Amino acid sequence: MNKPLRRIALFCGLLVLALLIRDNYIQYVQADSLRTDTLNRRVAIERYATPRGDIIVDGNPITGATKSTKNGINDFEYKRTYKDGAMWAPVTGYASQAFGATQLESIEDGILTGNDDRLFFRNTLDMLTGKKKQGGNVVTTLNAAAQKAAYQGLLKQGKGAVAAIDPETGAILALASTPSYDPSTFAGNSTSVDSKAWTKLQKKNNANEPMLNRALRETYPPGSTFKVVTAAAALQNGLYTSADQKTNSPLPYTLPNTTTELKNEGNIPCKDATMRVALRVSCNTVFGKIGADLGKDKMLSEAEKFGFNSEQFTPVRSSASVFPKTMDKPQTALSSIGQFETAATPLQMAMVASAVANDGTLMKPYMVDKLQAPSLDVISQTEPQKMSEPLSKDNAQILQSMMETVVKEGTGTKAQISGVTVGGKTGTAQHGVANSENPYAWFISYAKLSDGSSPVAVAVVVEDESANRDDITGGGLAAPIAKSVMQAVIDSKK
Repeated sequence: MNKPLRRIALFCGLLVLALLIRDNYIQYVQADSLRTDTLNRRVAIERYATPRGDIIVDGNPITGATKSTKNGINDFEYKRTYKDGAMWAPVTGYASQAFGATQLESIEDGILTGNDDRLFFRNTLDMLTGKKKQGGNVVTTLNAAAQKAAYQGLLKQGKGAVAAIDPETGAILALASTPSYDPSTFAGNSTSVDSKAWTKLQKKNNANEPMLNRALRETYPPGSTFKVVTAAAALQNGLYTSADQKTNSPLPYTLPNTTTELKNEGNIPCKDATMRVALRVSCNTVFGKIGADLGKDKMLSEAEKFGFNSEQFTPVRSSASVFPKTMDKPQTALSSIGQFETAATPLQMAMVASAVANDGTLMKPYMVDKLQAPSLDVISQTEPQKMSEPLSKDNAQILQSMMETVVKEGTGTKAQISGVTVGGKTGTAQHGVANSENPYAWFISYAKLSDGSSPVAVAVVVEDESANRDDITGGGLAAPIAKSVMQAVIDSKK
């Protein structure tokens, strides 16, 4: 063979070798990423070739599946359906052929579609027997009666959110948000139906933001409900050792290093009031001065023990509530009564109430009890986990007695439940520049039964833009909703 032919043969051989290397790289190195690439249409076709597994509440599915309508371009066989979709949307999120998935539908997608590696053995057996792959189930901690009570209560008010927790375990019992949306309306990929429904729900087209999960993702000024955290800080740091010890609280009280007086709402007995009386009538002056006396560092430490300044994963992410890290003395006083830059999610304030109810121990909040294989075998089980201890048992019981006084004879009387001990705290939080907009109405609470157990702690926030400003109070708007949620949990345990 002459020299030119040898060169051509060598070049061709190198091309064949490069082709073989590339082919093997694609088949063995890139195979998995190509197989799961969202742009690979076959991935989506396979995802919707069988019904998704279900999200379960109280043993019953709140999701389902139906055959997709064939329209020439739709090669997806099944689409998601929801029962009472708007009520459960803050829990489930959505699973849409056109717009993807969120929340539990996204986080537990592998289980629900049957693609999770923990189902590999079962999927292999099904493949050998010719059985279609099936999705597993996500069993939640939610209480259907409590969720219904929360959602229906909020519907009467317009905008707002509820979070309810089992203080002894951290299990989330209710997670409601209004206005809401029905994920079924855009579960397919029809341009004429699903796309229109999706566009209508988007923030820029809908000022009410129905797709905002207010229970987990919206932070509000907590107002006077934050005084529970300030009272806890006072007890833990030894500033005061009893609910009935007189505080050093002048009236009027001028914010430190300023000439600005901190005002109370109305003519209430706040001069040197005990913490019990101050919480019962909600004295800004008492708790503002407590915050200033303790100082930024001690207040920050206590707030963070309750979960402030940290995101929570339930496993759905909850936005971090905020207690400012950089403040002067007057700002510390304002922050200690839930103003300045203090902001909290409803979940966070439910955590505050639950820690007090649970004798000072805060449990990590969670909403997935277990994951099931299609055979209903348990793949994983959530075990309750201690998160922190914001209060000693003795101090928690002092604070319980204070919160119970609020409901017995203070601003929270509308949360009373016959035969049940209820502790609570109202809040009416400033909103808008110079408090120009209608305030937010808050109520946090817990219920204790005769056996000493505490089955539920609740936080409610109401945004009522249409109400008369003077009629907006935590005790008037939010406390009745909290009562109905607590009652539903108690009744479900009978």
